Amino acid sequence: MQTESNVFYLPEVLQHLVSGGKADRNQIKFLLNLSHDADIEKLFESARKVREKHFGDKVFLYGFLYFSTFCRNNCRFCQYREANHALPRYRKNESDILAAAREMADTGVHLIDLTMGEDPELFSDGDNGFERLADLCGQVQQETGLPVMISPGVMPENALKMLSHAGVAWYACYQETHTKELYSRLRPGQDFEARMDAKRNAGKLGMLIEEGLLTGVGESVDDLATSMEMMAELDAHQVRVMTFVPQEGTPMSDIFPSNNLKERMIIAVMRLLFPDRLIPASLDVDGLDGLKGRLDAGANVITSIVPPKKGLAGVANNSLDIDDARRTHDSISPILDTCGLTVADIGAYASWVNAHMKTRMTVGVQDK
Repeated sequence: MQTESNVFYLPEVLQHLVSGGKADRNQIKFLLNLSHDADIEKLFESARKVREKHFGDKVFLYGFLYFSTFCRNNCRFCQYREANHALPRYRKNESDILAAAREMADTGVHLIDLTMGEDPELFSDGDNGFERLADLCGQVQQETGLPVMISPGVMPENALKMLSHAGVAWYACYQETHTKELYSRLRPGQDFEARMDAKRNAGKLGMLIEEGLLTGVGESVDDLATSMEMMAELDAHQVRVMTFVPQEGTPMSDIFPSNNLKERMIIAVMRLLFPDRLIPASLDVDGLDGLKGRLDAGANVITSIVPPKKGLAGVANNSLDIDDARRTHDSISPILDTCGLTVADIGAYASWVNAHMKTRMTVGVQDK
């Protein structure tokens, strides 16, 4: 598969992966280093073939509910860092959260993504705070009939057990990078292994794991290859990448923003490496305008669908396309048509989740 000049032959690598072969580290780096437009388009085309093989023309939609923007951490890339005192904050109460979740469910999303910072009010209240969180997840599931993903930061094992007992399907906790030196720059004062262990523990308790990385923060191709290897080791069922958006009030506010090409290439490589897993196209970086490119790169989940006029924020661009109703099912449909894609039935997603949770629970029992 290599020439005498030690350069991979692209058609052969792509055919190998489309046919179900595995990639080694050098092949991953080779694909991430592609620079010619024609080669990059071949990468995207191969990713779409793999998506079609495993998911047909179906995509899933995630409602996004950022219910607390308070956080005790000081991640250098995040506008919600504790030290950013200029940013308005909110904590949504239970009735507001349930109302927004019901509204999202009525629009046809497949999952409710409950996201928060590591809110000191919750974390300082011991088991009481985590019990309230688990109860909230249970109520959202009961009210909507949909699976719940929780993204609450690093949870201790007792809290993860509460979430598992409440029936939470997904635990999302992004490492952003799996290179420890870069991690320490992005997340000062936060333990790398503790964050990884929270995900491993959640998996042993039967929850599905979403892992994510951030691009445009000074990472190398080696760093990206390491992340993909560790995502495989973690057995993440959903893998994602987002382009860094510089934020006011952060130490990284003056970094020149990247375009989304690297993100789209990473999505495509992820699709080839994780053919049967879920890969999001987020509306939170470029809004509706960036959706087609991410879908054409092989994504099969549209995330960060937010109901308008609810006072809810996004992550990377906290208000982008929200209150002008461009993060809705109706806005997405024409773009799906241009991509030859359609929204899956609610039951199809529930079946996928239940099947993979059963497998995860079996593995967890064997690990004990």
